[in-house]
Amino acid sequence: MRKVSVGVTAAYGVAVAAAAAAALVIHRKMKKPGRWVKAMQILKEFEEKCGTPILKLRQVADAMIVEMHAGLASEGGSKLKMLISYVDNLPTGDEEGLFYALDLGGTNFRVLRVQLGGRTRGIVNQQFEEVSIPPSRMTGTSDALFDYVAATLAKFVAQEGSVFKPSPGRQRELGFTFSFPVVQSSIASGTLLKWTKGFSIDDAVGQDVVAELAKAMERRGLDMRIAALVNDTVGTLAGGRYNNNNVVASVILGTGSNAAYVECAHAIPKWHGLLPKSGQMVINMEWGNFRSSHLPLTEYDHALDAESLNPGEQIYEKVISGMYLGEIVRRVLCRMAEEAAFFGDTVPPKLKEPFVLGTPVMSSMHRDTSPDLKVVASNLKDILEISNTSLNMRKAIVELCNIVATRGARLSAAGVLAILKKMGRDTVKEGEKQKTAIAMDGGLYEHYTEYRKCFEGTLNELLGEEVSKTIMIEHSNDGSGIGAALLAASQSQYLELYESGE
Repeated sequence: MRKVSVGVTAAYGVAVAAAAAAALVIHRKMKKPGRWVKAMQILKEFEEKCGTPILKLRQVADAMIVEMHAGLASEGGSKLKMLISYVDNLPTGDEEGLFYALDLGGTNFRVLRVQLGGRTRGIVNQQFEEVSIPPSRMTGTSDALFDYVAATLAKFVAQEGSVFKPSPGRQRELGFTFSFPVVQSSIASGTLLKWTKGFSIDDAVGQDVVAELAKAMERRGLDMRIAALVNDTVGTLAGGRYNNNNVVASVILGTGSNAAYVECAHAIPKWHGLLPKSGQMVINMEWGNFRSSHLPLTEYDHALDAESLNPGEQIYEKVISGMYLGEIVRRVLCRMAEEAAFFGDTVPPKLKEPFVLGTPVMSSMHRDTSPDLKVVASNLKDILEISNTSLNMRKAIVELCNIVATRGARLSAAGVLAILKKMGRDTVKEGEKQKTAIAMDGGLYEHYTEYRKCFEGTLNELLGEEVSKTIMIEHSNDGSGIGAALLAASQSQYLELYESGE
């Protein structure tokens, strides 16, 4: 894993001290020097409360390991659900044939097909189509929704073309990514607990979503077997494993956050079935719901949680993921505006709007390296309708972004350390040449460069130089699509046939 400096933006690391020194100068936007001192005091206090020294990160990792054990021991035994995915065979790279995927997780869904060419040819071809779901189908009946999805899938199958060749005499197979809360009872079944993301279809709750889709496909005359019901994090792991046999865990750092990893089946006390032949089981951690007294939470985090749609839940996610980072920055700026007149005598109205400051905006301000921080200035003007800011004010805002991103990135690295420790891969055993790869996906990881560098640098710091050489971080794009198709292949009813070369 490449070495990266831990400081996210060292150039701004002294911004708070420099800004405090500037308090002696009468700020043109703040007529009283005391206001600037107060604003810097608020920022400094926030920075101290967000501190993530290595000792604290190790405490967070150890606390997560305790919760991992508890979640594996019994249902409801931990804030970490540690869901059994029923995926006991991950792709090997030998898979051949045509496989489909359906990714349903929001107001759009995707259908996808891949032609796999085995060990030598890999993914030969792939195509996908994205379709919007009409609002009426999001609040109607289960049959109406799944008939719409099945009709789209049937049309997509009918357009296969000559480059995609189904194996003669074999039923087409599908991986189904369904990104709503379900309880799985097998690799290809799962009961819907509740809808989210604007869906409200009462008669689907409590039903097996795989069975509902299968009935809809049958009504459409579509002969296709649903081979796997997939969580997007598990799909990311499958996609990563297909490209690199050393991948044993996956992490999504995007709007939300989650992780999955390969566990020894005998280390899952709540597993009551026959142990799988592979001796392994992929666990979907649902790590966003982790909480611990060791997490460096501030009054801003507590307020954000209390006012959220799910108070008391997803605490870890609320400090590390893209949904919330920009909102934390906004809340601190609001406090600086209210108590220190940071933007003048009145609080800018836009600044009072929850989630008006998205994490992509925060990222663009954080990475601004122009001498006068003109990207910061333009974002403040365009998003918050704040103009005429001084350079010192803009530097303080960049430092605030740095504080929030650094805390999130370092805490997410502590989560990865917990997984590696649980798997016994945080040390180098004498005589072993073990390599460990972690598949990463999500817009936060992919697009927020400073966050990614800090995450990787912190993981290096936690593991030490010798172990870091054995750990690889790999970007595994589109786990929820490609990964679902690959899992359909690894769970294929024809697995033995193509493994034997028939």
